Amino acid sequence: METTASELAQIKAYHAPHYTIAAVDLVVWPLLLIVGARFLTRPLFSLASRVRLKSRVLERVWGDDSWAATIAFALLYFGVFAVLTIPLELWSFSHEREFGLTTESNGSWLFDSLKAHTVLVVAVTALAFGLFGVARRTAKWWWLVGIATSLVLVISTALDPYRSKLYVDQAPLRPGALRTKLTDTLARAQVEFGEIVVVNTSEKSVRVQAAFAGTGPTRTILLTDTLLASMSESEIVAAVAHEAGHVSESRWPGRILTPLAVFALLAFVEFLFRRSERSGWFGITKRGDVRVLPLVLLTFDLVMMVATPVSAAFTRERELAADRLAVELTHDPASLVSLFEKLTRINKEDPDPPRWYVLSGVTHPTVRERVAAIRK
Repeated sequence: METTASELAQIKAYHAPHYTIAAVDLVVWPLLLIVGARFLTRPLFSLASRVRLKSRVLERVWGDDSWAATIAFALLYFGVFAVLTIPLELWSFSHEREFGLTTESNGSWLFDSLKAHTVLVVAVTALAFGLFGVARRTAKWWWLVGIATSLVLVISTALDPYRSKLYVDQAPLRPGALRTKLTDTLARAQVEFGEIVVVNTSEKSVRVQAAFAGTGPTRTILLTDTLLASMSESEIVAAVAHEAGHVSESRWPGRILTPLAVFALLAFVEFLFRRSERSGWFGITKRGDVRVLPLVLLTFDLVMMVATPVSAAFTRERELAADRLAVELTHDPASLVSLFEKLTRINKEDPDPPRWYVLSGVTHPTVRERVAAIRK
């Protein structure tokens, strides 16, 4: 059943402020990073320099007692921007509730937010201590950090299935007709997997989703309990068949380009280290100074502004290819079309968003484009 006029009007009303925020963000966020680098670096570093913690082990690893000030500066700098986003996070939660997309209580949302910010603190601490600590020790630091980062990315991909356990409960899909159909579909696609898991997201959201996570022996099919409750078996099979299409995609471009991008960024950071030491930016007198961090973040943001639309364009093409494979696997284009039509209503997916918004970095084709391609 196609989306009615009233449903479409509500979807448009839900997305309208998101489009405004996205347009503003394209301009405002880089400006905030420029202002932060120019006006916050010195005062925040002065504040961080007052932090003095004693640890013989860490001082021996780091080389002196400035490790605490380095971590403090990184946390303060990231913290400023985290605080700036709090009003937007609060509005987003309220907006989701207004349009009936979230079922989460205030307490649960606050607890999830606390967990997310805790993860951020740990990540920033590890980044500051590891990157700037190694950079102080050797001029070849960026090779060492590049190799370590590439390994972390591989490990992180393998651990993806377990990450959602931080926020929601999950359990294996029970034996039955649906599990048998999914297993048969994946066998035809020659996709090996470890488990089919039901993720209990209904306690937080009404949105439906199917996804693959992990790689090799950890590859897991994730189905939200809302998907099982709102879709027919044939539609669920279509969703999983689509995800199976991504498994057959060539991974070599990403495996080559991602490490190259990491090494290119780290090489640029080394350039900033040397240039700042020579020029005395922000009072820097030696390489490996944490005060380079704001310039690193600004550079990363500008690079992503250019790279994201290009990457997203290729991703949209892969999504259409996965749709085609899903039809080939199931011989049931009607169920895939029905799946997308239900996703439009339940997830409030705009079937025809502004073109500038899609081109700015949306990773999925519009629902109308996908349905039109399937019906050809």
